[in-house]
Amino acid sequence: MKKTALITGASRGIGEAIAITLAENGYNLSLCCHNSKVQLEALASNIRNHYGVNVLTHIGNVGDFAFVKGMVDNTLENFGGVDVLINNAGISQVGLLTDMSVEDWNKIISTNLSSVFYTSKCIVPSMVSKKNGHIIQISSVWGNAGASCEVAYSACKGGINAFTKALGKELAPSHIQVNAIACGCIDTSMNDCFSEDEKSLLAEDIPAGRFGTPQEVAQMVLAILNGPEYLNAQVITLDGGWL
Repeated sequence: MKKTALITGASRGIGEAIAITLAENGYNLSLCCHNSKVQLEALASNIRNHYGVNVLTHIGNVGDFAFVKGMVDNTLENFGGVDVLINNAGISQVGLLTDMSVEDWNKIISTNLSSVFYTSKCIVPSMVSKKNGHIIQISSVWGNAGASCEVAYSACKGGINAFTKALGKELAPSHIQVNAIACGCIDTSMNDCFSEDEKSLLAEDIPAGRFGTPQEVAQMVLAILNGPEYLNAQVITLDGGWL
């Protein structure tokens, strides 16, 4: 019987790479995004055609509990369970804290942090009933170190890291693993706010000499899924030796 993975923020970048990697390994998929319906449907069609797995798609805001509950209910109804939850959806805003509006702050918090609570709240009961499951958060090194001019983003990722450690301890007796990957600079559209010169200067500061790739994050996800059950409540840094 195929396992099922639910991935948020799956239409491009890291989410897309994780979806393809898990499909290659035989997972049925439940994918969602907020604004990129055409991209998500194209990805789902490509995966169905190339890997012979079933794919559900959902379009909506993961910062809205009603949407998340509907998505999870639909996934459980169609696949009978969720073996792997990948909390990948995230947005950022670069700028001074004093220039950030309350609306922008609430949007980032709900999309990046509240969504992790929403998905976990909806999915954990089914995992506990089976005494098995993986929850993996796609976090950031800024959750550990903090980034100037990205205070809200850093706060969300720091919250996700603490959430991961706490929930992992809570669910370990039920044989459910909760871990996070604290990514460094990954070559995705989130970095499009920087010029090519700025990206080159940043890459020079990274011992590996380059940005990471979404595929490398996906490989890390697969390594966690194939790893020992004793790996739990951990925040694993993937940053090319940067911080």
